[in-house]
Formats: sequence, structure tokens, C-alpha cells
Amino acid sequence: MRIAIVCTTCGWLQRLPALETGDAADCGRCGSPLRARAQGSLERTTALTLAALILFVPANAYPILRMQFHGAYSESTVWDGCVKLMQQGQWFVAAIVFLASIAIPLVKLLGLFYLVVSARLGSTRHLPEKTWFYRLIEVIGPWAMLDVFLLAVLVALVKLDQIATILPGPGLLAFTAVVLLTILASTAFDPKLLWQKAGAA
Repeated sequence: MRIAIVCTTCGWLQRLPALETGDAADCGRCGSPLRARAQGSLERTTALTLAALILFVPANAYPILRMQFHGAYSESTVWDGCVKLMQQGQWFVAAIVFLASIAIPLVKLLGLFYLVVSARLGSTRHLPEKTWFYRLIEVIGPWAMLDVFLLAVLVALVKLDQIATILPGPGLLAFTAVVLLTILASTAFDPKLLWQKAGAA
């Protein structure tokens, strides 16, 4: 069985034999990688997504920052930041922080986990809808700005250190791990496995 595929680099249409797991193919004109079936994609994605979901709880339950200023001591979680912004009337900013740092990352992780479980079970139901859902995860992915939020926390640690005593909270390590694991899980998942496991690829 041969399949038609277009090189994303030079645009040349060519026919290739169906690839087995672990095989790769290069463009016959420019030599760019065309397609590869990575080994252990489901296992890696499952492990990374599950680890990120587990760490998501302490990342949001424990303080990200601890601050001492003239004897006053305070701790802040991501949710505390959203609440304080709402109390100050910054509803729009609070909504953005909540969506970008809590809601969207959680939806992305739960969605990836659902797709991985579905692929592992070889479910043949609602494959077009699952593919659409994967595309939705890709679209909302950039809005899950965990990495930007983490960078803002690190900048605050450096900049505010001259004014007050700023210490990283126990939630910062979990938050950092969630950022890395989410990026790795998104990269590891191969949506073709949804169809392959169902006998449709």
C-alpha cells in the first residue's frame, strides 16, 4: 500500500509505502523529513500527561511566592492572585490569568489524557470528533501561558528582591514541572494513532 504525501518544505507530491512504527521517510527532492512513526508515543504521552495532571494539584494548591516586607509575611497561590485582582476590580485581568494559568492548561491536559486513553483502547467511535478535539487542543495550546506566567514569577523573584524578601514557595517547583511536562506531552502525542489503533490508518 502506497500513500501520497506533500513535502512541507519544497511542496513536491510523492508516493510512499505505508510506514511501520519507528520508520521514517525523507523527501526525494530536498531531503527534508516527510513522515515518521515514533516508537512509544502513547506510552510517553500517557506518562507525561498523567504526571502533569498529578502535579497540577500541588502547583495550584501550594504558594508560588512567599514575601516578607517590614515584618509582614504573605503567601500567594495562582488562585489567590485571581481573587485579589477581582477584589481590586480588575475582572478582565483576573479572567485572563485564570484562563491562561488554570482553566486552559487543565482542559488541555484532560483532553490529551482522554485522547491517549481512547487510542490505547482502540476505540472506533467518534474518530472525526476526536480529531477535531485534538485540533482544538492545538488551537487553545498557545493560550495556556504557563511558561509566560512562570517567567513572570521568576522576574518578580529577581526584581523585588531589592525591596522585600521574596522566596519561592513549594508550589513553584510543581508549577515548573507542569510547564515542562505539558510541553513534552503535547509534542509526544501522534494523532494518527487514534486512527491506527482503531484499524483505520
